Amino acid sequence: MKYRTTIASSLITSGIVTLLLKILPGNSLWWGIGFLAIGGMVLLLRKSDRVPVPEK
Repeated sequence: MKYRTTIASSLITSGIVTLLLKILPGNSLWWGIGFLAIGGMVLLLRKSDRVPVPEK
């Protein structure tokens, strides 16, 4: 079930970013690079938030 949720959220996010690239002024290449950088930072921050729970 998580697999379907991941695919759905990925497709929705892609659609939103595509619409934003059409709406935002300027070259869409730079906006795309910016969104890619922000996404990478968010991914790294979410990975670092997962602190393992010590076993008893």
